[in-house]
Amino acid sequence: MDLKTLKALKPSEYAEAADGYRAVSDMADAARDRIDKQITKTMQKANEGEAADAAQKQLKKLSENFHYTGVECGLVSGALNGFSSEIAAPRRRLVEALEDAAALGYPVSANGDVTYPAGGTNELTGDELPGGTAVGNNGMLGPGNRRLHGPDSDGLYAPGTGIGVLDPHHANPHHAKAQDIADRIAHALREAGEIDERYSRALSKLKAAPGLTVSAKTWANVASDAGAVSSAASEYIRDSIPLDKSPADRKEWWDSLSIEERDEYRRAFPELIGNLDGIPIAVRDEANRENLGMLIAQMEGRSDDESQTKLTGLRGIQKKLDEGSEPPMYLIGIGDEGNGRAIVSYGDPDTAKNVSAYVPGLGTKLDKEFAEGTLARGLDTAKGAQKYDSSSAAIVWLGYDAPQSVDVMSMNDAEKGAPAYNSFMSGLGATNEHENPHLTAIGHSYGSLTVGTAAQQEGGIPGADDIILLGSPGVGADKAEDLGVGKDHVFVGSAENDPVTMLPSRHQAAAGALFFGGGPLSSYIAGDLADQGDDDLWFGKDPASEAFGARRFQVDDGPRPFIDGEGPTPAHSNYFTPTKDRVSADNIALIVSGNSQEIKVDQPR
Repeated sequence: MDLKTLKALKPSEYAEAADGYRAVSDMADAARDRIDKQITKTMQKANEGEAADAAQKQLKKLSENFHYTGVECGLVSGALNGFSSEIAAPRRRLVEALEDAAALGYPVSANGDVTYPAGGTNELTGDELPGGTAVGNNGMLGPGNRRLHGPDSDGLYAPGTGIGVLDPHHANPHHAKAQDIADRIAHALREAGEIDERYSRALSKLKAAPGLTVSAKTWANVASDAGAVSSAASEYIRDSIPLDKSPADRKEWWDSLSIEERDEYRRAFPELIGNLDGIPIAVRDEANRENLGMLIAQMEGRSDDESQTKLTGLRGIQKKLDEGSEPPMYLIGIGDEGNGRAIVSYGDPDTAKNVSAYVPGLGTKLDKEFAEGTLARGLDTAKGAQKYDSSSAAIVWLGYDAPQSVDVMSMNDAEKGAPAYNSFMSGLGATNEHENPHLTAIGHSYGSLTVGTAAQQEGGIPGADDIILLGSPGVGADKAEDLGVGKDHVFVGSAENDPVTMLPSRHQAAAGALFFGGGPLSSYIAGDLADQGDDDLWFGKDPASEAFGARRFQVDDGPRPFIDGEGPTPAHSNYFTPTKDRVSADNIALIVSGNSQEIKVDQPR
């Protein structure tokens, strides 16, 4: 980026070009919707046979082409807007420096050197000090800094030998002014060059070959393109999107944008907007459906076991979205970070009066089981709650790395997940259309520890009215009142045959190891001998105990470990499922729907 180019550049023209690409993206999306929602469905009803099937395939291909066009043009629009925004600042500084030079009558060369006239007096000779040329210092140490690496040097800067050492020009009153202007020009050109290089690299990726066939590989390239645009526009994103603000502040920012600006952010940065707490749910859902397709394409191009595991989970989510559900499914978050991220709601959390957010526990990750099993718990909860109040939605929140094995004995994952959960809950409150929505935090297994940890952070879980703890090994607290919602609003489901709810405390485990050589049974026996009546579990007081003080509700005892032929912990996974534990599922539904006064209570342990 040279002086002439930067001076002549008009940022507004790039913004106008971005508007043009966004318009093309909008038209492509509209065409795709018409094909998918009108033409294809009409043909499906009216035609059958080989010709109709062939036509359907062509329509699907055309729809994918429009989809690809819409996404890529959206990325181009975002990149051009980012460039327009960022390049404006160095250009403005360049123009201001040139105007100052012109006002002083200092000529400026094509490379930014500033010539100044003779002026001042040599104190030794009485002669007028000569004029000269100031070469700008752009702040870099490399050869690109002409102030340090002059044209006559060997490219290496040696302190004490560069320009201006004992230079009589320095006493010339014009020198300092000219040097300041030259430095400002050099800094502006350096910054503009860096910006131009970043966006040029990103835009060079956004090209399609003639006769392109949109395939899985194409969508993998799109994901790479999206990453390139986000990387190039990182400063623009940081300056324009309130990433470091609260969800409420982000919602306020989003509401302040024009329709065109919202559309630009969603299209250009879908992976960011789709996972940003405080952005309306419908917007996040739309962005994340784009993200999902790109993630699937990325995972399909990888052969490692971890990627293939995530791929099965992503495909499972996509299948459920395609099939549809009642209540409808919303994809609020998706990503491949850690063991995978997925946040799914059944029912719209922005329009529902009652909203629950369930945190799963040990072994949960983005895989086939998550798509087929864990999500079913959210759907069962939503259906159950809607029987009592139709304005209810239920969320499955995999926004953290749940422990996979021995990590379950540590609080680390819960401590890392708690801030993310609280941010998400704060976002729910910010975007919900009701003045005071009824929010329920649900933690199952290790997820109850994550919820308990979140509840004990400063301010508690934002907006939470009720907390449900299911199959809990402890929540890191000794009393229900420590969870910030009042002990009468902490509910516990704990099956008698669920061994996770009876994990020995560290004290019991140590006693068992000391006297009986370790093992669960020896831990219980030695623990009772050492401290009779102790209600502690591995992560603190048993939430189902009288000492903890929560409201325990009735659940089915569940199958016995091993004895009933269903493995070591069959009762641990039944709480949400009406076909396995109708009483528990109904009690959960009553609490989520705001009817906790009707639950069937049980005596504490």
